[in-house]
Amino acid sequence: MKLPWRPLRTLLPALALALSVAALTAPEAAADPSDDTRASQAAAPAATAGSGWNDYSCKPSAAHPRPVVLVHGTLGNSVDNWLVLAPYLKNRGYCVFSLDYGKLPGVPLFYGLGPIAKSAEELSAYVDKVRAATGADKVDLVGHSQGGAMPRYYLNFLGGKDKVNSLTGIAPNNHGTTLSGLVTLMDKIPGARNALGGLTPGLTDQAIGSDYLKKMNSVPDTVPGVRYTVIATKYDEVVTPYTSGYLTGPDVRNVLLQDLCAVDFSEHIAIGTVDRVVAHEVANALDPANATPTTCASVIG
Repeated sequence: MKLPWRPLRTLLPALALALSVAALTAPEAAADPSDDTRASQAAAPAATAGSGWNDYSCKPSAAHPRPVVLVHGTLGNSVDNWLVLAPYLKNRGYCVFSLDYGKLPGVPLFYGLGPIAKSAEELSAYVDKVRAATGADKVDLVGHSQGGAMPRYYLNFLGGKDKVNSLTGIAPNNHGTTLSGLVTLMDKIPGARNALGGLTPGLTDQAIGSDYLKKMNSVPDTVPGVRYTVIATKYDEVVTPYTSGYLTGPDVRNVLLQDLCAVDFSEHIAIGTVDRVVAHEVANALDPANATPTTCASVIG
């Protein structure tokens, strides 16, 4: 039963990468007042102003009173990771923002490679910028892979708990993974291995037993006042076992994608880049009071 789907599981990440190439030709960059972000966009693909994504004039509505900050995964960037989810949420009335973090000198396009604690500081500054621009007291965070786990450092150690309403992690590596899983991720993305000639602490910090993870494991998984959702896939070949992404504590909801749609074979990259079933469940996590059932049919929703 699984065999016919294996080519599709390989195709979906490739589709996301192909779409990223198209983004390289975008003629206009989204408005962003930050010099640092403009410099980052010079090295990475840019969202178009017409998309309304990263629009710093956006003001949250009464229906969606908090801006959504999207946090890309390891080897991702602020555009490629979100070509499906950002427009999906924007079309539903959210103010949507995304950042680049964890840049290594001399490595373009691939981010999330610097020390994770330092990346959390970058997220902290970006959240403050979004809050100032939108007038919102708090934001909702949605992250893929490292981007779903790194914000926990911000929440636990950098005062983020007072500025964040919820954290939704898509295939997050909350409790680490094996180095073989990180190598698998690197080999799935064309050009990544050749680009990474130096040290990549953003990778090694995620390996089970790292000093970073020892610090994270020294505190509870969650902080009071923040709502957590984890969306995992049993076909994850990077975060292994996939259950290592699950959190324990109050106000936590751990979701297995295949419990929502048994024939969804998305693996680690596809679940965070092109899966619209996941996009629907993210929308539910952002607005649980108005949640609707997520099923296989959500792909056309």
